[in-house]
Amino acid sequence: MKKEKVVLAFSGGLDTSFAVAYLSKEKNYDVYTAVANTGGFSPEDLQRIEKRAYDLGAVRHISLDITQEYYEKSIKYMIFGNAMRNGTYPISVSSERIFQAIAIINYAKEVGADYVAHGSTGAGNDQVRFDLTFDVLAPGIKIITPTRDMNLSREYEINYLKEHGYEADFTKMEYSINKGLWGTSIGGKETLKSDQTLPESAYPSQVEQLGEETLTIDFEEGEIAAVNGKQYADKVAAIQAIEAIGAPYGIGRDMHIGDTIIGIKGRVGFEAAAPLLIINAHKMLEKHTLSKWQQYWKDQIGNWYGMFLHEAQYLDPVMRDMEAFLQHSQENVTGKVIIRLRPYHYTLVGVDSPFDLMKADFGEYGEINKAWTADDAKGFTKIMAIPSKIFFNIQEKNGKK
Repeated sequence: MKKEKVVLAFSGGLDTSFAVAYLSKEKNYDVYTAVANTGGFSPEDLQRIEKRAYDLGAVRHISLDITQEYYEKSIKYMIFGNAMRNGTYPISVSSERIFQAIAIINYAKEVGADYVAHGSTGAGNDQVRFDLTFDVLAPGIKIITPTRDMNLSREYEINYLKEHGYEADFTKMEYSINKGLWGTSIGGKETLKSDQTLPESAYPSQVEQLGEETLTIDFEEGEIAAVNGKQYADKVAAIQAIEAIGAPYGIGRDMHIGDTIIGIKGRVGFEAAAPLLIINAHKMLEKHTLSKWQQYWKDQIGNWYGMFLHEAQYLDPVMRDMEAFLQHSQENVTGKVIIRLRPYHYTLVGVDSPFDLMKADFGEYGEINKAWTADDAKGFTKIMAIPSKIFFNIQEKNGKK
C-alpha cells in the first residue's frame, strides 16, 4: 500500500525534529522536509539542517532560498511604507513567516502531498500565519501540527527522540533566537515579564565598534542604490552590507510590546541594525521630497500595510492595492542620506537630493520670503483665522468662555 506523503516545514529545532520522527514512525508517512530560507541561514546551517532531517527519517529534504522573493514582495514595500509595528518593530519575523509558508505550501502542491505540517505551538502567532496561508493556497491539503495538537512538553519530545535512537543536543537555551534578513528576534526570560529588559549578553551581535563613523545610503525611487558610495544592484546584498556596518555598534536594539493575533499582549526583544537605519534614512529623505499630503496618506497606508503583514493577511487583494500606492509614491524619493554612527546610537545628519523641496526658490524658512509679500501674509492669516473666530463668537454670545 502506498504511503501518504507529508511536507514538513523544517527548521532543525526540537519541535520540527520531533515531528519528523513522530510522523514517519508513528503515522508511517513519507516525510518530505523543507526549509525556507529568508536570509537567516548560512550554508553551514543549511548543511546541518539537511543532515538532521535525513538522520531523523525524512525521505527527501530540500532548501528553498526565497530571500530575493522576500525582498521583492515584502521588504521593498515595508521600506516604501516605513513600516514599524507600533512605531517600534520593523516586522522582522512576522513578515518572514508568510513567505516561508507560501514556499512550503507551493512545494507541497508540487510533490503532491496529502498533508502539510509545521512545528508551531498553540501559544503564538506563527500557528495562525502558517495555517491561514496553507488553507488559502491549498484547502485540499490537510494540516498536521503534532506539538500543538498533542500539547507536548520539551521533555517529552527529547525523551521520545532519545528512545528512538536520536541523541542530538536539545538542551534548552536561555533565549529563542530567530534570525532573518530583516532582523533577529530574541525571546525568553525577561521578555516574559513586563518590568524587565534583555541583558547585553542576550543579543547575538555584541558591541565591537567604540568609535564613530559616517554611513551614507543612496536611494533611487525609494530603493537602496548605494552604501558608502558602493553601488548595489542586488538589494539583499545592500541590506547585508548595512547590517554588517551597523550591528557592531549595537544599533537597532529594542523591545516590542504589542497585541498578538491570538488576542493576548506579547513582548519580544530584537536587533535590527539595517532595518532601522534604512527605514529612518528613507523616512528622512521622504520628508524632503514628498508633499505634505503624500506624506500623510503614505503614513496611513504604511501603518495598515505593516499591520496586515503582521496579522497574516498578506494574501488579501487589498495588499496589492496598497503596494501600488506605495510604489507610485516613490517616484521622487531619490538621493543620499548621511548618517553618523556611534555605540548604541545614530544621528540622521541630512540629505542631498535633486528633488529636495527645500531647494525651491520660494523662500527660506524663518529667513526670507520670495513668493509672497508682507500684506499677502497678513491677509492669509486673517482668512485662516475666520473659522475659529466664528466659533468663539458664537460661544461668547451663548455665555460660554
